[in-house]
Amino acid sequence: MATRLGLGLPQNKQYDLGRDVPDVARAAERIGYESLWVYERALFPEPATQGLYGIEGLPWPDAYRGVAEPLVTLTLAAAATERARLGTSVLVAPLHVPFQLAKALATLDAASGGRVIAGFGTGWSLDEYAAASVRPFEERGQVLDELIEVCRAVWGPDPVSYDGHLTKIASAVVGPKPARPIPILLAASSPKAQRRLVDSADGWMPVGMGAEALAKQWKQLQELAAERGRTEPIQTVLRANPHYLAGGYDGSDRQPFQGGVDQIVEDLAAHAEVGLEEILIDLQGTTRDAQELKDVAAEVFEKARAAGI
Repeated sequence: MATRLGLGLPQNKQYDLGRDVPDVARAAERIGYESLWVYERALFPEPATQGLYGIEGLPWPDAYRGVAEPLVTLTLAAAATERARLGTSVLVAPLHVPFQLAKALATLDAASGGRVIAGFGTGWSLDEYAAASVRPFEERGQVLDELIEVCRAVWGPDPVSYDGHLTKIASAVVGPKPARPIPILLAASSPKAQRRLVDSADGWMPVGMGAEALAKQWKQLQELAAERGRTEPIQTVLRANPHYLAGGYDGSDRQPFQGGVDQIVEDLAAHAEVGLEEILIDLQGTTRDAQELKDVAAEVFEKARAAGI
């Protein structure tokens, strides 16, 4: 069975959002991509007070200057498509008020006919937390735990009630409801985050940083699930960025398509061998405009399928 393929939507500064997001979304669905994805970067600190991913000295990519709000972007794509699933990879959950995020996702799922995938992470940017978070950076894990619980409550039957640290819902009717249970996927790279995933989430959203490392992480997660008695399968979506697939990123803004589409497909094939269900291919950082993004997405899809991915 072929790996499902998804495409990252154009959110970066070089795109015209109102025109390009619906255009790329429609084209991706015609090409055969089964899902459309957004990511979250709230701001670009200048000067940077912290390296990329919190790694000292690692610069932020220039593409992060002006990333469109993810749920607005996804709504534009939802209105332009009929079948493609609509995912977040990922929302930095503690930057959002839990109740409001749960209701926004439920509304989008109801409006799109049950196509939303909620991918959450805790993020790493201290500047984003200073600007937008509902609690301090040190409490990010607890916020994510509560957000997952609030989503399950809000998306469930009425009357809804919840008594948490951030969220207090007295018995209430909360609608609209999702068209079906929205799957929650977590980035989950640390042992503690993996335990949260196994116990509370539907699936895993790793980033492709080399096939060997991915296979090791996937094996560890499956072993952990067995140890903790999980019987439900773990849904999987791999985020594949051409800058990262071969096993690392040095922080530079590389030239578009360094290595070319053939190299991208070769790297995708190696990651597909690990056996995850779906691969999200995010090309927007390597293309100059929407037309180039559509052209490269079509070529990648065609060559990936020809390669058995």
